[in-house]
Amino acid sequence: MPTGLARRPLATRERASAQALARALGRAGISPNAISIASLVFALAAGCSIFWSGETTGALRIVALLAGAASIQLRLLCNMLDGMVAVEGGRKTPLGEMFNDMPDRFADLAILLGTGYSLAAFPWGIQLGWLAGTLALLTAYVRLLGGTIGASQHFVGPMAKPQRMAVLTVACLLSTLEPLLSWHGQILAFALALVAAGSLVTIVRRTRLIVGELKAR
Repeated sequence: MPTGLARRPLATRERASAQALARALGRAGISPNAISIASLVFALAAGCSIFWSGETTGALRIVALLAGAASIQLRLLCNMLDGMVAVEGGRKTPLGEMFNDMPDRFADLAILLGTGYSLAAFPWGIQLGWLAGTLALLTAYVRLLGGTIGASQHFVGPMAKPQRMAVLTVACLLSTLEPLLSWHGQILAFALALVAAGSLVTIVRRTRLIVGELKAR
C-alpha cells in the first residue's frame, strides 16, 4: 500500500462510493495485502481472457474481450482500495509497500503479455507484447529509482499504469466490433504499440524530472 510520500494521485479516492467500499472492506477484516493479491488475480484473469480472445471467434471472442476489460478495471479498483484501506483505514503493515508494488509488476506483465500472445497470428505480435511489458516495467523502475536516490517518485505519463490500463480496456471494448471490419486483433495490436511508445516517452520524462530535481540541489 502506498505511503503518503509515494502515493499515486487519484481523484477517484475522493468519491463517496470508493470511501464507503474501503470502509466496508476494513470492517470486514480484509487486509490491504489481500486486496493487493486480488489485484494480481484479476490481472491474470485479464491476461488469460485477452489471450483467449485471440484463439476464438464470434460470441466466444466477444465474451473473452468483455471479461478482459472487466478484469482490468477490477485490477485497478483493487489497486486503489488497498491503499485506501491501508492509509485511510490505518491498517498499514511492515510488508505493505512490497505487497503494493511487487504484484503490480507481475500484473502489468500478465496483461501485456497476454495481449501480445493473443496476436500470435501477427509476425511481430508476441514481440510487441514483450516490448510493451518491458517498457512498462521500466517506467516503474525509473519512478522507484528516483525515490531510492533521494528524489521524488514521479507518476507522470503519458503512459503511467492508469493510462496503460485505460488504453487496453478501450481496445478490448472496441475489438468486439472488429467483425464489422473483418478484423481480428488489429485494435489490440495498435493498443500495444501505443502503450510501448507512450511508455518510452514516460521513461524519458520521469528520468528528466529526476535529473532536474537532483541537479537543482
